[in-house]
Amino acid sequence: MKNFAELDAKICSCTDALTAKLDGSNGKRAILLCGGTGCLSSNSMEIKEKFEALVAANDLGDKVTVNIVGCFGFCSQGPFVKIFPEDTLYRLVREEDVEEIFNTDILGGQIVERLLYIEPLTGEKVAKQDDINFYKKQKRVALHGGGVINPESIEEAMGYGAFQGLKRALTMEPQQVIAEVLESGLRGRGGGGFPTGRKWQFAYGSVSDQKYVVCNGDEGDPGAFMDRSILEGNPYAVIEGMMIAGYAIGATEGYFYVRAEYPIAVNRLRNAIKQMNEAGILGENIMGSGFSFQAHIRLGAGAFVCGEETALLNSIEGKRGMPRPRPPFPAVKGLWGEPTIVNNVETLACVPYILREGAAEFASCGTDRSKGTKVFALGGKVNNVGLVEIPMGTTLRELIYDIGGGIPDGKQFKAIQTGGPSGGCLTAEHLDEPIDFDNLVAKGSMMGSGGAIVMDEDNCMVDVAKFYMEFICDESCGKCSPCRIGTKRMLEILTRITEGNGTMQDLDELEELGRTVQANSLCALGQTAANPVISTLTHFRHEYLAHIVDKQCPAKVCKNLMRYTIEQDNCVGCGRCAKACPADAIAKTDYIAPGKKLPSYQIDANKCVKCGACIATCKLKAIVKK
Repeated sequence: MKNFAELDAKICSCTDALTAKLDGSNGKRAILLCGGTGCLSSNSMEIKEKFEALVAANDLGDKVTVNIVGCFGFCSQGPFVKIFPEDTLYRLVREEDVEEIFNTDILGGQIVERLLYIEPLTGEKVAKQDDINFYKKQKRVALHGGGVINPESIEEAMGYGAFQGLKRALTMEPQQVIAEVLESGLRGRGGGGFPTGRKWQFAYGSVSDQKYVVCNGDEGDPGAFMDRSILEGNPYAVIEGMMIAGYAIGATEGYFYVRAEYPIAVNRLRNAIKQMNEAGILGENIMGSGFSFQAHIRLGAGAFVCGEETALLNSIEGKRGMPRPRPPFPAVKGLWGEPTIVNNVETLACVPYILREGAAEFASCGTDRSKGTKVFALGGKVNNVGLVEIPMGTTLRELIYDIGGGIPDGKQFKAIQTGGPSGGCLTAEHLDEPIDFDNLVAKGSMMGSGGAIVMDEDNCMVDVAKFYMEFICDESCGKCSPCRIGTKRMLEILTRITEGNGTMQDLDELEELGRTVQANSLCALGQTAANPVISTLTHFRHEYLAHIVDKQCPAKVCKNLMRYTIEQDNCVGCGRCAKACPADAIAKTDYIAPGKKLPSYQIDANKCVKCGACIATCKLKAIVKK
């Protein structure tokens, strides 16, 4: 495309084509399948191929289309198949279900009732995505296009709003673009929450012949998959956001730093860059505007510390991924010493929406200091595991119970860890707190990049703190001694406590070490490393005391502080547990319980390795943890 007029014409034709595909006015049925990593690992591509084979076998190529789309978000219910124009959503689809869907729905026009989602509270079968409670309180801004467009088709992206924000930006002065982003209230979605427009303003004011935009796609938090899903579902939006940022600050080059463990995201991003270059939307003198921009991809090797922006810049330059002292900040002296802005994937994905729909529309959602929406990877002990995008200000209760569907198996909610290993644990007393950057920090946690791990009564909070500290110790780059040494000492103390060897002095030392590491570490990894420890000490001190004073783990998780016991009156003497035991720790006794015919079994605590195989095997639940 050589000019804006050609772009407008292309957008109009693509919009018409996508609309016709979804509303059926083209005379075709459309079968859409989730192409996110989770569903692909559950044979979504094989399901697609079966549909294509049936379409070909029935000579329906001119009547039915089959496409992969981005993540639907409802990961615990995937793989998904969606049929248009009826907008019917089938979940938990397996390869063996394909023929039934094809014959019953595509050929017969009838819904396959057994594959519809069933609302747990009402037992009602729901045929349409928007009628499912999981989706009702969500609003897709960063996830725009996910679950709708083919992420490998620039035409479908254009039909769903792509490049309209870029076109508007290129008709404005750079300072006007920055003002629009400032007015929107967009804050960095990578964890820091720094106002995006202010970061751009700093880089705009830095004088240099060469400036850069870097997209931070190094998503390393345990359980986090927000950035991956955005890149997999609509890479064009993220590239568009990067280009708008480049135009605003005067940059002509951008780098995507994405971890190599995301091959699907990387391939779709690479494909999108290629298509945009071929269309004249990337490259020299874009659409006759005088603005030139090119995007590159760099793969990260998986170091968590490279999520810190200066360590990331070092990695792109081919150096060891270690943080740099600041100031100077990257906006003044960044990649190869030139002014650079580093925004994460979700932040850049919001930018086209702001320029397309206007700052006021983006700011109309959210709280006073945290505008717009936030994407969370909701996981752990919650019924509806998945990717959710909610307006800022949504409460934790709404996230966990209305969207997440509550805690499985009637268990009691204990805590939610937000912000990954850098965040803290929030408890039942915080359930009605609104989610935004400042409020979570005030309550002892943080937004982070968007990880949200729910825990129930079976989680040991001391063990949770130990888990995150193990992660931090493994991922610390070692450059500064407070982080390198302090986190190691904290892990040693937590290990002692979980093994039953802790003392009351350990609690004082944990708190002192935590504050020291927070105050003296070079980068955010160390500065936030103690958050899980401090928050669990604050809210669950009684669990630490139980481990130290009573030598018990209330949740019966820490192996040294619990044992397995067979309740002999419930044992029928089947011997399954003894056969499953790898340590030969279970033997038959002479005792026959009332009403039973065979002698019961018992566990030798000295031989037991506490692997849990016996509990998993016992169908009568006669084996318990104590």
